[in-house]
Amino acid sequence: MKLTVLGLALATTALAGAASAADLRMSWWGGDSRHAATQEGIKVCGEKYGHNVKPEFTGWSGHFEKVATQIAGRTEADIMQINWPWLPIFSARGTGFADLNELSGTIDLGQWSADQLAAGTMKGKLKGLPVSTTGRLFVFNKTTFDKAGVPLPTTWDELIAAGPVFKEKLGDDYFPFEATKLDATLIVTLYGTQKTGKPLIDPETNKILWSKEELIDAINFYQTLVDNHVINNWKAAQASGVKALHEDPAWAKGKIAGTYQWDSTYFKINDPLEDGQELAYVDLLSQNGQQTPGIYRKASMVFSISANSENKEAAAQVLNCLLNEPEGIAAMGTARGVPSSTAAREQLLANDAIKPVQIEAQAKVLAAAGPAIHPFMEHPDVRSAMQDNLELFAYGEVDAETAADEMIYGIEEALADIDS
Repeated sequence: MKLTVLGLALATTALAGAASAADLRMSWWGGDSRHAATQEGIKVCGEKYGHNVKPEFTGWSGHFEKVATQIAGRTEADIMQINWPWLPIFSARGTGFADLNELSGTIDLGQWSADQLAAGTMKGKLKGLPVSTTGRLFVFNKTTFDKAGVPLPTTWDELIAAGPVFKEKLGDDYFPFEATKLDATLIVTLYGTQKTGKPLIDPETNKILWSKEELIDAINFYQTLVDNHVINNWKAAQASGVKALHEDPAWAKGKIAGTYQWDSTYFKINDPLEDGQELAYVDLLSQNGQQTPGIYRKASMVFSISANSENKEAAAQVLNCLLNEPEGIAAMGTARGVPSSTAAREQLLANDAIKPVQIEAQAKVLAAAGPAIHPFMEHPDVRSAMQDNLELFAYGEVDAETAADEMIYGIEEALADIDS
């Protein structure tokens, strides 16, 4: 009889344990190093909490379409790596993905700042946890500036004054800065944000906040940089056939001596430099009377939980482990950049798993002030409206007023899709 009761008790305990275990799926995109790190992370975190987590990973190409199809059919993974600009596409009304605020008893949300959590929030609901935070910073080639006898600039006026000096002392093919294509549009956006104190697009109302006159002023600032030999003109820069800064021999030789780039791209832009060249980060350049430094800061990507998951609590356990707990942190490392989670960052720092230059740049990004950035600033249609019309202006095919009109029209068309 005792054996029978004991056996029944053990069987009941085993069934309870089985009931608490969950079969989960996690999807993401990336390269080999990210795939390896994430598979190890879900393995150790799944084992820690008794869950089985099936990996579903791809490269970048086609991943958006895959996720869109799955969400439409309610077949998405329980845990998903989501590109930050996709949030208003999949959750414009705050209904896509689970509200992670409701899982705060399991996920330690205190590891993120209020600004970081706001980046993953739609209509007051936390739809994604930032995995890493990135921002655009000014990077200058100190070697070239020293050669020209010019200190590294701290203001736009100082940068503009450096242009003629570079031309006189170093030659026509030396420039203190670069800005074409996307980099040019982001410079225009930064200048206007600093001057007005407003983001171009309001993340709360999905409306353009700048007046047409303010946009025209920012477009004309681009021309000021060209006229003062601060940057090479768009047409000449494109004539070289070089598609990316890190592939440009002029950058490698120090003939282009400054850029405005994501802090996470340091090694990409530093590695091509010839021996003896030294890069240095500076704080955001300022202008007289500016209303804000205008940091362009965003979540590089977020982790979300499916609104259709039947095991949200189990998914939350695994997610918290990946981002905040020692086993998951060690496995994930910096495969997605410097982690946003304070716990992860401190653990990796203590173990010398993050390069000092990465921390220096990240600190500047986190310390700088600026209005919230709308995810649709990276929507392909918004990017196209800005870049294509700025290029037409740069080539002299339209004036600043026409470029501004066309930008506003294109952006408003894209924003209209959010609520459609």
